[in-house]
Amino acid sequence: MSTSQDKLATLLTERYGKSQQIPENIIATPQVEAMLSHKSVRAFLPDPLPEGALETMVAAAQSASSSSNLHQWSVVAITDRVLKQKISDTIARTVPTNHIPYLEEAPVLLLWIADLSRGAKITREKGEEPLVFDYLDSFLMASVDATLAAQNAALAAESMGLGIVFMGMIRNASREVAEIVNLPQHSFATFGMVVGKPDSSRTSSIRPRPEQAVVLHYNRYDQERYRNHIENYEKVFLDFRQAQSMKPKIWKDSVYQSATSLEYMGGREYLRETVQDRGFKLK
Repeated sequence: MSTSQDKLATLLTERYGKSQQIPENIIATPQVEAMLSHKSVRAFLPDPLPEGALETMVAAAQSASSSSNLHQWSVVAITDRVLKQKISDTIARTVPTNHIPYLEEAPVLLLWIADLSRGAKITREKGEEPLVFDYLDSFLMASVDATLAAQNAALAAESMGLGIVFMGMIRNASREVAEIVNLPQHSFATFGMVVGKPDSSRTSSIRPRPEQAVVLHYNRYDQERYRNHIENYEKVFLDFRQAQSMKPKIWKDSVYQSATSLEYMGGREYLRETVQDRGFKLK
């Protein structure tokens, strides 16, 4: 087995775990290997980003697909430590902790914005109201575009030796965050991304995913097939948590808690009102 094949085999084992079926016909490319290597980083060095790193990430983000080439997203880079700490303190109040160490440590927080504000201004300058923006699809379109852009930026960051972790918790205090960073109407912070140089002394491991049969369907959705594969995933899920000194828990319990606990939402149960206040009517 070549060095490249060894690397691919190791990555696939880490991604799926030894107890699950590992796909055998993966086509190895540098890009695929980079994506298989992804892991969330929650321990950062205080070093600033390398010169040009942020601009490179944004160029990659702008290379993602954009619905109808409308560019309905923006990104706010929070580099001021006082401002970043204010956001961290605001978010921390919504979760069972008094601070978020990785957000405080990292040099940059990126807020990915579903942004229809430019389109609204352009439309009004032409003497019309942006009535299409009142509909749910416009909000969804902008949110999808922001997500596609952010994923490209994440891949670019990791290719430069940086680490990232996405922060859905930003939505816990979406109203406050919008005020802190002066977001205009018709814009909304969909999520955050913490970026920095990983602290290798506190690094995490690749988190395993379920077998492909759980998520991959051919031609028609098989509603029951996942049941035949979840038990294998439960073993690698628990093994990972134990290896990372995390509280023992099975995956199905995580799913159950996320579906039944309003405490899990951390304030997002009021998200519709906030989004509508931001100018999205969601018809």
